Amino acid sequence: MVGMDDLPVRDDLRGQVPYGAPQLDVRARLNVNENPFPPSESLVADVSAAVAEATRGLNRYPDRDAVALRADLAAYLTGETGVAVDGEQVFASNGSNEVMHQLMLAFGGPGRTALGFTPTYSMYPEYCRDTFTRYVTAPRDDSFRVTTGSALAAIAEHRPDIVLLASPNNPTGTPLERDVLAAVLDAAPGMVIVDEAYAEFRRAGTASALDLLGGHPRLVVTRTMSKAFALAGARVGYLVADPAVVQAVRLVRLPYHLSAVTQAVARTALAHSDELLSQVTVLRAERDALVTWLRGRGHDVADSDANFVLFGRFADRRAVWQGLLDRGVLIRETGPQDWLRVSVGTPEENAAFRAALEEVTA
Repeated sequence: MVGMDDLPVRDDLRGQVPYGAPQLDVRARLNVNENPFPPSESLVADVSAAVAEATRGLNRYPDRDAVALRADLAAYLTGETGVAVDGEQVFASNGSNEVMHQLMLAFGGPGRTALGFTPTYSMYPEYCRDTFTRYVTAPRDDSFRVTTGSALAAIAEHRPDIVLLASPNNPTGTPLERDVLAAVLDAAPGMVIVDEAYAEFRRAGTASALDLLGGHPRLVVTRTMSKAFALAGARVGYLVADPAVVQAVRLVRLPYHLSAVTQAVARTALAHSDELLSQVTVLRAERDALVTWLRGRGHDVADSDANFVLFGRFADRRAVWQGLLDRGVLIRETGPQDWLRVSVGTPEENAAFRAALEEVTA
């Protein structure tokens, strides 16, 4: 047996650990922002039929361009946002992580810079590391928002080839204000990527970046089916942008990257979108109730447009995290050092979290 240090691994990977979070068998698993509601029996039946049909052709490569899936995603987005989206503007891949990685391959690379705003998604620097893209950051304000002033100052300082903005932001749940994005689009010299993995959970009146696509060919909006569509196990993500961006990303994708089975599952889930998005309404209400409850007990809580809540502040957040785990509730130790993040679960899981937190912080 040898260790990784005994192999000729790239120097910048030495001492690193893979991205991940605990996957434990506990009564309330609230640490990775999954949709807690499993597929309905009708969806299971329809997915089973679709996969059976796809299986009959598994001796052939899948549709390399996922044309039917992209058309279905475009139709869904048009109905969900009111913004007319065409299939030529959509590119689908294995989760929004792969979409982001492909965008970095196409528009980042040696000698190029990506700008993020911390605290934000912990995978952004890893996308940059993997593609040899320099990663720089600017801080968010005390409410975890990106302000126009800080964004423009960071763009002027770094002249980034890529600006990374998450809306809602992970791990804080903070939305990106439309006037800030508009200012960034006017000032940024390169691509502007808005990560909308949790977009379906945003509160009423919070706009999607999709309505700014017209006239901004360097704007890219990324989304996922893992959260609102409860499809984390299927790994389906996608981007929406000018067709020229789609063409650029196709240059760096792997051959036949999206399996026929994955495409069949995703299309079936989209056909059940009304059913699946009704769960989002429940999770929004549970989130807002959880925010109110936490604040009522003296915790600081970030405003959230997502299916998770960042709360604090703790002198020893590790002790709180461990105390919750000891009571069968798994949340996430992430974000600023004295904060914790809890995913919104079922009403029963949220009740278990509240009871455990009361005991731990008594």
